Amino acid sequence: MENRLVAETRLTKATGTAEREASLEMVRMKRKQERGRLTLCGDKNYDFAEHVAKQRQLKVTPHVAQNTERRGGSAIDQLTTRHAGYTVSQRKRKRVEEIFRWFKTVALMRKTRFRRMERVGWIFTRAAAAYNLVRMRDLLGTTT
Repeated sequence: MENRLVAETRLTKATGTAEREASLEMVRMKRKQERGRLTLCGDKNYDFAEHVAKQRQLKVTPHVAQNTERRGGSAIDQLTTRHAGYTVSQRKRKRVEEIFRWFKTVALMRKTRFRRMERVGWIFTRAAAAYNLVRMRDLLGTTT
């Protein structure tokens, strides 16, 4: 998500690590386009030492929610969480959840009617495009 629009989509099989792998793939693509430091926010599922280390190798500041309940503690240190930008990222992370809520309710993605990754992926990308069109209409303040 960038500027409250869906910037890129990936549909993955539910393996438990697929979200983290997809996020690193998207960061690598973004890295080819932009120089400098990036930040990436995420939920507790992204708080793994290996994932955080890979993000830092790609010059990405990981603003993921700390998973203090896991044995061994969080991979996010106090150096990251003490900055105001971390707090802002955690608040904005909720906006990504709003997009998925819209996908599930309005775009009927809660339980897809389609099978096979390529077809579901196409529908998922179409839902993201529809969300962006609705969001741009709202940003422009035009009504139909």
